[in-house]
Amino acid sequence: MDLQLDGTFELIAAAVSVALGFVVAVWASQRAVSHAADLAAMSKLPRFMIGFTLLAIGTDLPEIANSIVSSVTGHGDLNVGDSVGSAATQLTLILGLLPILGAVAFKVSRHRMIRVGIAIVGALLLGIALMTDGFLSRLDALILLGAWAVGSALLFGPGQHEEQETLPFGTNGRLSKVAIVVGALGVVALATVAAVWGLTVLAEALEVPEYLLAFFVASIGTSLPELIVDVTAVRQGQREMAIGGVMGASFIDSTLSIAAGPLIAPVAVTASLAVTGSLLAVGATIIVVSLLSWRRSHDWKSGVALLGVYAAFYVVAFLVV
Repeated sequence: MDLQLDGTFELIAAAVSVALGFVVAVWASQRAVSHAADLAAMSKLPRFMIGFTLLAIGTDLPEIANSIVSSVTGHGDLNVGDSVGSAATQLTLILGLLPILGAVAFKVSRHRMIRVGIAIVGALLLGIALMTDGFLSRLDALILLGAWAVGSALLFGPGQHEEQETLPFGTNGRLSKVAIVVGALGVVALATVAAVWGLTVLAEALEVPEYLLAFFVASIGTSLPELIVDVTAVRQGQREMAIGGVMGASFIDSTLSIAAGPLIAPVAVTASLAVTGSLLAVGATIIVVSLLSWRRSHDWKSGVALLGVYAAFYVVAFLVV
């Protein structure tokens, strides 16, 4: 009886740890993004590029922290499942909700959408090639990091700097902003450690593969910063920045996020699950990019369509992964 009670309490503690861990990580990542944006405001950059790089990296802090913690503790499936699941979630659920929650319509550059779509699909296929042996080495991580760096540079070649944006910036309090960013990043890491512990305990108790728990559950939790930050950007009139944030986050999830952990601690993964999940993410990406490139706009109608793609993606994933 005591053993049963101990097991029940452990499950409850694990569930609470997962929920609170991700909530705190989301809150802390928002703080880090906000103050990091102020610190980066001295350089004039295109709004889409700010979203694709600065906002995307900032809002992907929970995924990156999860990658590191999962790899260091030997749970590679939690890293890959969360990263790949988040990549698809960004392009379907988050991008689909933007025009609905923001009550606005977006103009879509077909050229840019296709370029970014090719980069994301290429990154996912590269990840598949690297994970077929069931192991993510430091070399694999370096290759994925290189793909992120090269892909980002190519996406912002000549002709990609039409619109410039200067973010609000105060000359005072720079050191305090640095301190807040560093402190917030530390909170993200600690909260993610708690969430990963909870996911591990739940996976063992429920006899559910870690990859599936990360793919279906953790990816939603770690995608909340994108939703909150990008909807805020939309409501402030920064539509290009919001679109850039979503697309950049998906690209980062396919490259930098997966690579962050194995770069520190190489780790084993379940190849069959990683490959299947990544192929499904490739399919979702192609559908979303094709739809928005064809329409050249993104409003509530295409938003509903993307939510349908999201639902279909998870139904199919549940059946085949």
